[in-house]
Amino acid sequence: IDRARQVAPTAITVLLQGESGVGKELIAEVLHELSLRRHEQMVVVNCGAIPRELMESEFFGHEEGAFTGAIKKRPGLFPRAHKGSLLLDEIGEMPLSLQSKLLRVLQDGSFRPVGGNQEQKADVRIICATNQDLEKLTQEGQFREDLYYRLDVLPINIPPLRERKEDIEKLAQYFCRQIAYEMKIAPKDLSQGAIDKLKSYSWQGNIRELKNYLMRAFILSKGQSIEADA
Repeated sequence: IDRARQVAPTAITVLLQGESGVGKELIAEVLHELSLRRHEQMVVVNCGAIPRELMESEFFGHEEGAFTGAIKKRPGLFPRAHKGSLLLDEIGEMPLSLQSKLLRVLQDGSFRPVGGNQEQKADVRIICATNQDLEKLTQEGQFREDLYYRLDVLPINIPPLRERKEDIEKLAQYFCRQIAYEMKIAPKDLSQGAIDKLKSYSWQGNIRELKNYLMRAFILSKGQSIEADA
């Protein structure tokens, strides 16, 4: 959090690293909300969820008739995130062919839509997130070395929940309030026994697993508090 506060006001690209479920998107939101771009939107994209053949169009947009099915002009993620922030989640899943185009955007802010003849510009703050070892991927030839060093200027490593058990109680109390609001039911307290049980667990799924556990406990528990056996 301290590192995020330090780097947030700058325009530097940030690489968030950590296991799946540790809260990388939450840290990205902190970076955006504490930045000079907070009045613009933060666009979020999961690089592993986009079909590879559509990635370039999704990122940079396309012109009408650029390919089969392109019946009209469509802006990409970079134009939509202009003046704001763009979170590239699972950056390690980006194909090499697109990595070179991303590198160019990072260097001078320019890109070309699919089927377009003119360069366009986008002023975007890039935040990348991954649960993979990008250095290892670089050594294996699966990730561009020049892009890796461009992203690795100021990495923020987010430790797994099992290594920061002092956070578990506060996170659990926060999720209890959030779940009650989402389910439109009265909030429930955590008994000391339940808190001790939460702190003793390893949480291989990290924050995501903790929230799912508490949601289940909310449904199954009776009364106004969640006990250790929920």
